[in-house]
Amino acid sequence: MDKKRILILKAVAYDSLNRAIKDYLDGYKDEGTEITVRSLKEGPLHLEYQYYQALAGAGMLKEVLRAQKEGFDAVVMSCFDDPFLYPAREISKNMVITAPGESSMSLAALLGGSFSIIVGRDKWIPQMRENVCRYGFEKRLASFRSLGMGVLDFHKDEQFTMKKMKEEIALAIERDRAEAIILGCSMQFGFYRELQEEFKVPVIDSMIAGFKHAEYLLELKEKAGWTFSRRGLYEAPRQEEMRAWSLEEDFGLDGLLYED
Repeated sequence: MDKKRILILKAVAYDSLNRAIKDYLDGYKDEGTEITVRSLKEGPLHLEYQYYQALAGAGMLKEVLRAQKEGFDAVVMSCFDDPFLYPAREISKNMVITAPGESSMSLAALLGGSFSIIVGRDKWIPQMRENVCRYGFEKRLASFRSLGMGVLDFHKDEQFTMKKMKEEIALAIERDRAEAIILGCSMQFGFYRELQEEFKVPVIDSMIAGFKHAEYLLELKEKAGWTFSRRGLYEAPRQEEMRAWSLEEDFGLDGLLYED
């Protein structure tokens, strides 16, 4: 694969940080990787509520289809709750689809015997706990630690955010015996290095983790032929059924149907 085209799909309807995100990830990409960052055209500005995630879902899946049509090799669904990750993989055809939560937990479980997840608010914890169990990491979870901050707050006062992170990470390590730390929101990007240097444990920036996981899976696909199984969980919906139900036309899902 001469060039890997990866789309970072911000599952929210604002783009003010898109340039900063691209510049940030450009510092971690492999040679030959081309990064594009996109946001949704409409919808919520954060996904702290599952209702907001439901509202954003159609737009996210449309963007996956758009990326497929435009020839992207991978899409990173950039929200730590990993909303619509499995449906996106069902319709992804040949693309690699990753998300920050799954990617970060897989990495943390490799780098330490236990991990804690630093979340913004307590509201996030139940859904994240469900994902921890879904991915099979419940025995590795040391704790959730909440900052008492919303997604849109992290970069308003970065010194305050860093202070809160240090307080909760210290408790996660000292009280909960965490061996690795996950920053449990993709918008917590940019903080990990100072935290890692202070606490001397892996501190995983979930935005980097989702992106690098995509690069890794693309390399495995190219060199070993390993990609998502269509045998069960990621079996694609049947073309004839979706065509008979006029799903592509009725829901504006350009690119949903294709020839096998």
